[in-house]
Formats: sequence, C-alpha cells, structure tokens
Amino acid sequence: MTDDRHTELEAALESVIAAARVHLEAVKAADGRPDDDAVWSAYVALNNAAVAYDDEMLSSFGEVTPWDVQPIDPDAADVEFASVTVDRDAEPTLIAVRQRRDYLVPNAAALMRVAQKLRTEADDDTEVANIGEAVLELLQAGDGSLAPLDIPELEPLDGVVTVSEVDSSLDPDAAPEDDIDAVFAVGAGEKLVGRFDEHPFDDEGVEED
Repeated sequence: MTDDRHTELEAALESVIAAARVHLEAVKAADGRPDDDAVWSAYVALNNAAVAYDDEMLSSFGEVTPWDVQPIDPDAADVEFASVTVDRDAEPTLIAVRQRRDYLVPNAAALMRVAQKLRTEADDDTEVANIGEAVLELLQAGDGSLAPLDIPELEPLDGVVTVSEVDSSLDPDAAPEDDIDAVFAVGAGEKLVGRFDEHPFDDEGVEED
C-alpha cells in the first residue's frame, strides 16, 4: 500500500473517531430528548464517516468493517424525517381508539416459556408468574404493538376496533387497577364514528367463519 493510501485510510479512521465523539456529546446534551437536531446531524456525520472508512479499507486491503452502513444524504434525510408541523383547528377533535382482540392459550406453560426467554434476554431474571405477565412481556418487547402476539403459543380469535369522539381524554392514574370498565367505559356524550371487526384467517389467508 502506498504512503498516500495509508494516509487516506488513517485520515478516514480519525474522521470516524472524531464523529463518534461529537455524536456522543450530542447524545449526552440531549439527555434522552427525542428528535434532537444535534443528535440527528451527528448521527448522519458518524454514519457517513463510517461509510468512507469502510470504502477506504476495502480499496486498500480488500477488507471490510463490521459496520453495515449506507451513505445518508443529509439534505434528503432532513426532508424525509423532518418534524411535521400541523396547523391546529380552533377546536381540535378529541378521539378515543379502543381495541379488543381475543386469543386462545392452548398451552399456558409454552406461552410463559416464550415470555421468560424475552425477559431473560432483557437481563431480567425474575420469573414470569402467569399468563397475564407473559402477554404483557410480549407487548413490552414490541413497544406496545400487537405484532409480538402473532406466535403459535397464542391462537387469535375475533376482535374489534372502535373510534369515538370524546369530550375528555383518559387519565389512567385516576382509574382503579382492578376496575376493567374504568378505562374502557363509554362516556355519556361519546359519539361512535367508526368500527372495524377483526376475524382470524386460516393458513391460506381465507377468513374463517
């Protein structure tokens, strides 16, 4: 390898190190604040520095780094991921979306084993005690999405989604934990504006009766 190529590779590495330090400082300054512009800019710079170093390593030695990164166009990314500001109506509409989906648990122990594996992978050694904890563990693993419930240990049954206009928003802390109706109860002035019924499908994608 020529001295010039060696210099270019060293410079690319130094760029990665410098960009990583800037990114770290931006993350510290943001302190968990979402969608921080400085963190995003530093992330793009670090990503592109890693791409440049990977390219230099490949062209100089025919080797690659363990980073699976692609170039990011800062201008295009800013347009794609920019925060969208929406003009607010004079009197914004408040809606409540309620969803119920039922499942059959064919084997409680099998379901709890799946949840226990997820909990252990998250460095939590406490035991999953029951079906309720198991389902909540699955939901937490998917950040609240129902997608993690699409597993053989749960057989989906029917469900329903409703959208209603409401007068006031939900205050979960004000509802007793043992009162299942408190958070899902329909208010006196509530107006149903949409409903979607969910039905399970068989392996061929055909809706079951």
